[in-house]
Amino acid sequence: MNLNRLFKPQTMAVIGVSQSNDSHPANVIYNKNHLRYKVSAYAVNGKGGSINGEDVYAKIRDIPEKIDLAVIVTKAEIVPSVIAECIEAEVGGAVIISGGFAETGLMDLQNRLVSIAKEADFPFIGPNCLGIYSPPLMDTFFIPSERIVRPDRGKVAMVSQSGGMLVDHMLKCASEGVGLSLAVSIGNKALIREVDLLRYFRDDPKTDVITFYLEGFDKNEGRKFVLAASECGKPVIVLKSGKTPGGTTAVKSHTASMAGNYEVFSAVMAQYGIVEATDEYELVTFAEALSCYKKPIEGRMGIITSSGGHGALATDACFAHGLQVPVFTKEMKDGLRNVLSSAIQNIASFANPVDLTGSSTDDDFIAAARFLSRTDAVDCIMLLLLPYQPGITMDLGARLSLVHEQEGKPLIAYVPHIEKYSMLVEGFTLNNIPVAHSVEDAVHMAESIRRYRAC
Repeated sequence: MNLNRLFKPQTMAVIGVSQSNDSHPANVIYNKNHLRYKVSAYAVNGKGGSINGEDVYAKIRDIPEKIDLAVIVTKAEIVPSVIAECIEAEVGGAVIISGGFAETGLMDLQNRLVSIAKEADFPFIGPNCLGIYSPPLMDTFFIPSERIVRPDRGKVAMVSQSGGMLVDHMLKCASEGVGLSLAVSIGNKALIREVDLLRYFRDDPKTDVITFYLEGFDKNEGRKFVLAASECGKPVIVLKSGKTPGGTTAVKSHTASMAGNYEVFSAVMAQYGIVEATDEYELVTFAEALSCYKKPIEGRMGIITSSGGHGALATDACFAHGLQVPVFTKEMKDGLRNVLSSAIQNIASFANPVDLTGSSTDDDFIAAARFLSRTDAVDCIMLLLLPYQPGITMDLGARLSLVHEQEGKPLIAYVPHIEKYSMLVEGFTLNNIPVAHSVEDAVHMAESIRRYRAC
């Protein structure tokens, strides 16, 4: 199936708008796309009429343009006939927002949709979903325009069985500065499923990292997913629910999914180099790190800090996550001492972590990072930066990014997350260096790069 008209539509029809309830989900979708997005949006309701001065078409075939995407927000029982009308009108694809299918036990109704669509090679997302967020063209979420959080455009694609989880992930991405190429809520995934989307994003030049929130698979579908993910050539990150007996019951009532044996699935993902996130925070953190670095590391960490406490905390976290913090030789310690300013040569610690102390300056961080970039003892450098230190300036992020550009070794930064330090953070992020907002998250970033295995 060709999904391009589905994800990159020039025209959209929203089927099921109401002339008596302006807050109806169909109206919310129609209004914001009509007013705020690039797509040309048309309203459809069997009764016809007008809405806010615009025509409401009785049938999709009445619209004077060929429609790429139909968003269906009608009662479940009439969705099959609506799909048939879309096929007759040569629509490019559909998002079925409507619920009331397999998740409520009406599997036959859902199967009718699939049968009609398959016969016509007609792609649709859903049902029981929020659908597609495709900046700057359109989004099909029934979230009012002033309430939706829009991450910057970027290189991370998100696929989720849960619309609520997807919106939450988008909020976290916006907060962490992670940009999205596309986001898809697949709900009951009656027709288009994870493997289809994996193949689409594999070939999408605007996507570098693919993330999934999964609830379950049909029989043998998990194996197909793992094989496709391991061969796609891009980092794939998975957050799985349904890990416990209670969670298994919850996902079945949510999207009628069978959660399967979590332990087996988790072990297979690790074996094939798919990066598993254990919670929603890891999902976003991993996505940020892997959108910057595609080459795996062994996990030999060099830690540079100006606070012994931060260095100790980072070291504990590294060991807890299976990363190494190698002890430096006397030769390395002497080399480090020689590249630092005379003011700290006798007070800094040159073991690993390298504690430059509160008397250090930008130049000391840069000299230490460059020195470690040129040694084989470490294959990733963690920078724990405390911007309230007097010798640190807001230019340090950009200057350290230049060290990575020149030397090539991955850098991961920790910077406290408050507005006052945003210039320091942007110095990294604008130069494609991941920035964590906790020491633990910085370690998670390193762990994700270590666990990814490119094929």
